[in-house]
Amino acid sequence: MMKFDAFIKDIKDNNWNVFGVELYKKGELKNSWGDTSGLHEIYSATKGVVSIAVGIAYDEGLIDFDKSILDYLPQNRVETLSEKQLERFGKLSVRRLLTMSVKGFPFRPEGNDWLDFSLSCDIDPDETGFNYSNIPVYIMCVALSEVFGCDLGEFTERRIFAPMEITSFKYGRSPEGYFYGASNMLLSVHDLSKFAILLYNKGVYNGKRIVSEEYVDLATSVQMMNREGGYGFYFWRYRSGFSINGKWKQKCYIIPKQEIIITFLSHIEDDSQDLKYSMEKYIFGIGDKEEKAFERIAEMEKLLEKISERKGTEDDVKKLEAYYTSADWRFDFELDEAGLLPANLKRGVLSEDGIYNLLEGN
Repeated sequence: MMKFDAFIKDIKDNNWNVFGVELYKKGELKNSWGDTSGLHEIYSATKGVVSIAVGIAYDEGLIDFDKSILDYLPQNRVETLSEKQLERFGKLSVRRLLTMSVKGFPFRPEGNDWLDFSLSCDIDPDETGFNYSNIPVYIMCVALSEVFGCDLGEFTERRIFAPMEITSFKYGRSPEGYFYGASNMLLSVHDLSKFAILLYNKGVYNGKRIVSEEYVDLATSVQMMNREGGYGFYFWRYRSGFSINGKWKQKCYIIPKQEIIITFLSHIEDDSQDLKYSMEKYIFGIGDKEEKAFERIAEMEKLLEKISERKGTEDDVKKLEAYYTSADWRFDFELDEAGLLPANLKRGVLSEDGIYNLLEGN
């Protein structure tokens, strides 16, 4: 049972610098608090807006995720690249930029010409791994301006904001005038929630198709694994769902299994997780009992791995068998069914057939 008032009380009692909150159930606004209509910085949540623009380009056949990003950048800029940089960036597919899987990019572009700076970076195109940076997003924004044949800011206003009834906003540009896209955008809590609703409804907002269901599924699924449990195309995995994240706790969480969306804009400049834990406790019902369940599942997964590799003892088998036939297993299984397990938590131990077959073979 959601306890929205308890969550808001926690915000007030702790003096957390939260501007406003909205809670949706089955796509309908159920609760709101604070300033949900005023403009606030959303920082990296801006990347989610760019992802929708990428989806439109994909749906219209204007980009191929597996082609080199150089195919979509201004050719007069590509022609000025050194042979070394041509070779490096020629190996970079659009997909690599969408999944933050390029090693060597610093966090943000600098100087008076961000495109020149970005294309001069000492990247390693042959090493694939998660490397969060604003530069891949900025390069994608330049590419999108090229493929759409117009300014990406103007395109975003016309093709995304207008049909989603977003009329109040601000966004930043690079020194050379390109829509930045990685940050520097201001939206309201209510309008950021609209992007969550768009994703929840598989690309449809208020009856209007903005982007395809195929693209939404790609963008919100795990395209690149990381310690948080996975990254899509500028969206993060969160438990069985996904999230839109900004720098100082600008958040939008979507768990389709529970049909819940919660959005809040804040400005909390520390690494604390107290606001998130409060939200999870009162909105998703994740408390001490659930946290113990997560620890228990992780422990049982280690046993499962040992036994699967024929390294387990007889006591290990008995312990796993006792868990499999216990109320604890049923509770843990129901948490998984509700979509509440952490995205990076292995859960093979919750497979009924898998555990049964394993125990039968020992």
